[in-house]
Amino acid sequence: MLIFGWITLLLFPVPGFLLQFFFNDVTFTDFIDLKSYSVLHLFLGLELGVVYGFISYLFVRSPFFEKMPNRIDHLVKGMNLKVYHGLFLSFCAAVGEELLFRAGLQSFLGPFFCSIVFVALHGYLNPFNLKFSVYGLIVLPFILLISYGMEPFGLLFCIAAHFSYDAILFTFMIKED
Repeated sequence: MLIFGWITLLLFPVPGFLLQFFFNDVTFTDFIDLKSYSVLHLFLGLELGVVYGFISYLFVRSPFFEKMPNRIDHLVKGMNLKVYHGLFLSFCAAVGEELLFRAGLQSFLGPFFCSIVFVALHGYLNPFNLKFSVYGLIVLPFILLISYGMEPFGLLFCIAAHFSYDAILFTFMIKED
């Protein structure tokens, strides 16, 4: 599983950068949006992710999701991860996926469609699994907030929100009995 973290961190940004480089003449420093980094945006993103992570965790633990096959919390528990593994995977997903989707694809798809694609590619908008789709509808507003927050708050906001959301979920899922 940790190999997938490294792949996400190192390889996912490549197609996003190449799209921006060849179609929009974006340099690497512009792609990673260094000019908009701010401590305030970092903390706003972290706060959004923590709050939405708690909300999502409460939904996942509701009776509606109890009989769902392949529950994400059971899959995570079965991997026998430590909390630091979950934090590493959260970091990798946040950086790699946000560089691909927000910095790379969003300027072509727009925030709304980029969010739909993001959630769908995670398997959460599945017409053959109602409960996964319901979870997708719970996650979608969070991803929309991140996507629409890209322009005013920058990439660091998106990465911080994604990281803290995943970190909350991983931590609770790893620690629960």
